[in-house]
Amino acid sequence: MNDPVPDKPERRPRYRGTHPRQFGEKYKEHQPDRYTEDVARVLASGRTPAGTHRPIMVAEILAGLAPQPGNLVIDCTLGYGGHAKEILAAIQPGGRLLGLDVDPLELPKTEKRLRESIAAQESLIVRRSNFAGLFRVVQEVFPEGADLILADLGLSSMQLDDPQRGFTFKLDAPLDMRMNPQHGQSAAALLSKITESKLAALLKENADEPRAIRLSRAILQVQQKTPIESTRELADVVRDALSQTDCAEDEAILSVRRVFQALRIAVNDELGALDSLLNQIPHCLRPGGRVAVLTFHSGEDRRVKQAFKAGLAAGVYTSVTDAVIRATPEEQHSNPRSAPAKLRFAVR
Repeated sequence: MNDPVPDKPERRPRYRGTHPRQFGEKYKEHQPDRYTEDVARVLASGRTPAGTHRPIMVAEILAGLAPQPGNLVIDCTLGYGGHAKEILAAIQPGGRLLGLDVDPLELPKTEKRLRESIAAQESLIVRRSNFAGLFRVVQEVFPEGADLILADLGLSSMQLDDPQRGFTFKLDAPLDMRMNPQHGQSAAALLSKITESKLAALLKENADEPRAIRLSRAILQVQQKTPIESTRELADVVRDALSQTDCAEDEAILSVRRVFQALRIAVNDELGALDSLLNQIPHCLRPGGRVAVLTFHSGEDRRVKQAFKAGLAAGVYTSVTDAVIRATPEEQHSNPRSAPAKLRFAVR
């Protein structure tokens, strides 16, 4: 009787040229534990390795929240877990962290990474939930309230860089943009229903797009003839519309990014969820508790600033930051995605 033939090892992705360019081809970056030197070179070049995320303003967040052993902490946007990992280390012994995230694809991976890095497994509690439902989850897990709350509103790099999620126009993919692909309508579906005036308002409110009217008209004119269903199709429509003006190429790229940002925010109702979160935070903090919110565009920052200012006037907060805190020039150089970040604090 012949011995069974062993399975052949899985072959690495093939790609053209000397270096992988597409997200799925960067097999070394997807295995940072195995290819540490290669990942270190990517980080040193100011880029984020594929499938990972570099937490922003970690030192500033830790300084403002000042986590202590025994603290009860809520990370409203667990993401890749970079902030949570540092906070978990600071609150031991006896501390617990509740991590929320709506992404069903990334959350299990993040929980696995965090649990492998901690000894006290009971110190980490994970729930798949949008932070708009914060109060309900807190009543279940921390009915006495939390000492610290963190909300990092940025899109994680592993979501942004994965073309199949539809957040990026670097590669062609279905125009999706949902944080939870199992729920809600895609960006393509949104464009099939929205009116020109509502799309223009959306581009202005969600991304401060200066050419909102021109672009909303151009997008829906194409949409009426042939449905826009891919990321590249949408990017091409925006570029074509601006090529007929005196808009420079680099400005056109910025407009493409703003259009994608505006649609993503609308698809996921990010501003509605943020308004709900800001209303609930005071009811989830213990007296003396601290909250940190990290925003990435003016629409978010305006809401946080106004909510904190109103809370201070009403006596809900005892103090708030007078000015935003920005990433250091060094961090902005090493991680360009930190450049637009704005950090604000408030104390219950």
